[in-house]
Amino acid sequence: MAMSWILVGMLLLSLASALLGGQPEALSQAALDGAQRAVQLGLSLAGPICLWSAVGETMQRAGLSESLARLLAPALRRLFPEAWRDRRTAGYLSANVTANLLGLGNAATPMGIQAARRMAGRQTAASDELCRLVVLNTASIQLLPTTVAALRAGLGAAAPFDILPAVWLSSGSALTVGLAACRLLERWRS
Repeated sequence: MAMSWILVGMLLLSLASALLGGQPEALSQAALDGAQRAVQLGLSLAGPICLWSAVGETMQRAGLSESLARLLAPALRRLFPEAWRDRRTAGYLSANVTANLLGLGNAATPMGIQAARRMAGRQTAASDELCRLVVLNTASIQLLPTTVAALRAGLGAAAPFDILPAVWLSSGSALTVGLAACRLLERWRS
């Protein structure tokens, strides 16, 4: 709701500035150019997102996602001991983390929501494990940031994956700090 008011305010401010500056045609042209660029960017992202979603689906059908989930199981079991007792919740958690590692945020979101729903149950307050899941998804360590690379390619980057070391460092740092904060707040609350 607040974002809607901010956007309306920006639009009205732009309109007022253009009218007071005597350049309403410049505002019209900028709006049309912006809309055209937005459509072009959306179309340039559609192909790579479809490709990587298909790769994710192929990995799922070939059993590679399950193999990666088994590889991640010891770490996930330690992070989510209560949730790990429920097989379906554990499956959603594994699939969510696997999709995030592959940079498939679009595919990770529904699985993360299902895991969060199952973890929350009928509780009215978020559990420590649910908070950890939110932190894990927010930090989202990505081995292959496919969506960001697709965005960079769509905007003309010559080497869209040259950001890998920065992505690994920043997301790893964010996850470490986020999980440390979770642990600290869990102990403080107890």
